[in-house]
Amino acid sequence: MEQYYRAILEAVGENPEREGLLQTPHRAAKAMAFLTRGYHQDIGDIVNGAVFSTTNNEMVIVKDIELYSLCEHHLLPFIGRAHVAYLPNDKVLGLSKIPRIVDMYARRLQIQETLTQQIGDCIQQVVEPKGVAVVIEAKHLCAMMRGVEKQNSSMTTSMMLGRFREDPRTRQEFLTLIKS
Repeated sequence: MEQYYRAILEAVGENPEREGLLQTPHRAAKAMAFLTRGYHQDIGDIVNGAVFSTTNNEMVIVKDIELYSLCEHHLLPFIGRAHVAYLPNDKVLGLSKIPRIVDMYARRLQIQETLTQQIGDCIQQVVEPKGVAVVIEAKHLCAMMRGVEKQNSSMTTSMMLGRFREDPRTRQEFLTLIKS
């Protein structure tokens, strides 16, 4: 990747031999590898056996999970937070695993709508709950720094599966709890 970042610097009219840019291709390649590390992660390794039997059937919510991703259209960051809930069906997932799942998918090139769906589908697959809900709120630098240049705009996406989709009371409880 370093050679491509060097070519990008040259293409924008910079001198990659300038003192401040000497290590930029190396640092940029290292940063991009870090920002897209989700491609090299596996859900089995993330969950690592942390699915536990339970008699609990009440809603489990992890909210305000910060996320950082890159939009696939402009390679610019979108930054926000995810709220994830599920209704256990004899199994619960270790608490730290939900933010790790969010990170695994966020560290890939994509759009927010896809990210929301990937997280919901993954939770559904891993613990087979009675329902899953995911809401993501994010600010997109592609809309803030270029294009419409709207600094205060944000995007909200949601995915509701099972009881969250079928039962308006369950959905409303989730939406109320993530706002408190």
